[in-house]
Amino acid sequence: MDHKPLPVGVDHFEKLVTRGYYYLDKTWFIKELLDKKGDVNLFTRPRRFGKTLNMSML
Repeated sequence: MDHKPLPVGVDHFEKLVTRGYYYLDKTWFIKELLDKKGDVNLFTRPRRFGKTLNMSML
């Protein structure tokens, strides 16, 4: 059985897709963000929680 590598330290969505890393789909996050229709969005998460990766998905 082939295992996909874990994207430790990878912070860009395009790299995840093109290099075949294991990835948990978070498109619901984009829908939730767009549904709120805020003028400004604040992402308060601890380090290493995917803030930069989620922004590159947008």
